[in-house]
Parts: sequence; C-alpha cells; structure tokens
Amino acid sequence: MGKRFAVMAATMIFSASAAATTAPTPKAVVEHYAVVVYASYEDTLNAARHLQQAVDRFVAAPSADGLQEARKQWLAAREWYGQTEAFRFYGGPIDSATGPEGRLNAWPVDEAYIDAVKDRADSGIINNPKIAITKKTLMALNEKDGEENISAGWHAIEFLLWGQDQDINGPGNRPYTDFVDDKAPNAVRRRQYLKVATDLLLDDLTQVTKAWAPTAKNYRARFVANPANLGKMLTGIGVLSRGELAGERIEVALDTKSQEDEHSCFSDNTHRDVVANSRGIRNVWRGEFKRADGSVLTGPSLRELVAAKNKAAAERVDSDVDASVQAAESIPAPFDRAIVVGSPGRPAVEQTVVALKRQAEGLVVAAGVLGIKRLNTAVPE
Repeated sequence: MGKRFAVMAATMIFSASAAATTAPTPKAVVEHYAVVVYASYEDTLNAARHLQQAVDRFVAAPSADGLQEARKQWLAAREWYGQTEAFRFYGGPIDSATGPEGRLNAWPVDEAYIDAVKDRADSGIINNPKIAITKKTLMALNEKDGEENISAGWHAIEFLLWGQDQDINGPGNRPYTDFVDDKAPNAVRRRQYLKVATDLLLDDLTQVTKAWAPTAKNYRARFVANPANLGKMLTGIGVLSRGELAGERIEVALDTKSQEDEHSCFSDNTHRDVVANSRGIRNVWRGEFKRADGSVLTGPSLRELVAAKNKAAAERVDSDVDASVQAAESIPAPFDRAIVVGSPGRPAVEQTVVALKRQAEGLVVAAGVLGIKRLNTAVPE
C-alpha cells in the first residue's frame, strides 16, 4: 500500500468512525436509553435496600443513632431516585395506569393522615387501632378521599423519620422515642408503619426495575423494538423540565412561599431533589449516567442524533442542560427559606426556573429537528 493511499484509507476510517459517533441510528439511541434507565433504577433499588436495612435495625432497637442512620440512607437513596424521574410522563412502567408512581413519590403529604401532629395527638392511621397496618391497607388508603391523603412512598417515610418541620432554619426533629414503647403512644404501630411503608417502597422499585431489565419479555423489550419511542424520551425530559420541575415543584412554591408546597418538606431536602431531577434530564439528553460504583455509562444519545441534523440546536440544549444543573446546584438549603421574598437564596431559585424553561424550549426545537412536532412539555392531566 502506497503512503498516499494509506493516508486516504486512514482518513476514510476516521470519517466513518466520526460519522458513527455523531449520527447514531434512532434504534441505537432508544436501545442505549433502555440501558441507562435500567442502570438508574438498579442503583436506586440498591440504595433503597440500604435504607430498608437501616430501618430494620432501627425498628428492632430504636435509638438516636439508628434514627440518624435511617435518615442518612433515605437522603442517599433520594439522590438516585430523583434522577429516574426523567423516565416519567409517557405512560411507562413508572406512571402508567398500573404504575406505582403515585404510591412512590406522591406529595404534598397531609401529615395528620398518617400520625399525630402538633395539637392533634390522636390523629392519623397510626393512632387508629382499628386500621391494620399492612401493605394492602397502605396501598388502599393512599390518596383515598383526597390527593394529600398520602399513606405510602418516599414522603410518608420521610415524615416518619423527621416529623413535622417546625424549625425555620432546619428540618423536622422527631425524637427516636416516638418509636419506643412507654415513651410515646402507639410506638409499636409507628415502628410497624415505618417498616411496612419501607418494604412497600422496595416492592414498587423492584417492579419498575424488572420492567426495564435486559433479556426479558417486558416493557423494555417492547420499547426498544420501536425507534419512534425517541418521542417518549423527549416527552419525559420535556415535561419534567417545564411542567413538573419548573412549574409544579418550584414556581408554585415561589408563588405561595409556603413550606407546604416544597417537595421534601420534612427533611429539607428539596434543593437536592431539584439537582437530581436536573441531572436526570441531562443523563437522558447525553446518554450518560454515572453509576453508584463510579463507572460511567455512555452511548448513542439524543444529543448526537440531533447534532447530526442541526448542530446549533444540539449545542443549545447541551449548554442549557449544564446551565440548569448549575443553577439547581446554587439553590441554598433550606428551600423553604430560599423561596421567601427578600431571601438571598430566592434569586437562585428564580434563575433555576428560567434555566429549566429555556431548556424546555430548546428541547421542543430539538424534537422538531427529529421530526417530532408539537412536543408537549405540560404535565398531563
């Protein structure tokens, strides 16, 4: 082979490689999305198992240290779950008619529906001995007779671990003695409730993880068989960005300036919820996910697919997702103080809304590049 031909061949190989990198097929993008989804749920489930183990130890022998450890594991697991919310809003395994999302992450919570609150010592399921505390019961009572009648999921567990937040500068401060016999009424039922609610959380996370497992006849198999599901990927991150996160979770709280309208109000973890959701959107756009073991999944992405057709549109969204994560990371804790008018933290919250809205507009443009018209970024009714 002559030198000139060798250079030409090398150039052709490079060009082919570059084309493969910058112009993946829709099928390849959809298949890699499924890899990211499964990994995200798998890491969430594993983190929730650590929470379950901490809860088991705590209810077996309640102590101040045990309660702190359970709280620590709840916070750690939320970092992973928050990223999975980018896989919602298109009737998938998490929020289809039979999906468990409403049981996993419903909010805001009427605390008095679950347990005693300030000035209502006998309120709630826990203080009604006529109600058996079982998985079946908690499932049946969730959102019964009202959207705020939440009996299960992350925020029911959060309330049990932290209690009502009555400190303007910090989270709730439920004493561990609430779970100790002879120290608090119905302590045995409170331990039972915490255990059952946590086990139910694991059941629901296991259900959605299995739905995305590889080499199975499940939702994932059907999803990757249809490259048109690119539209669902964009719908998920578009709705989370504009309708749910910017709108329902932040703008409503900015408007009401009420602690009742923040997502994780008992633990004061709302600022981290916003960051995790923003990272989840970026994960989907770039086809990337940093796993719990530190490894990084990469592969064919929406970004590459859009860039192959309209580089400027792809670069805009790429810049927007970084800006949104950066803005979210600048929100100070506690969120319920940052949303108060005049608070030094309020501009950071407002800037996050601006960044998320701009990002959603860019995603609509990106969808159009792929031939997806009128991408809906509003929360479904």
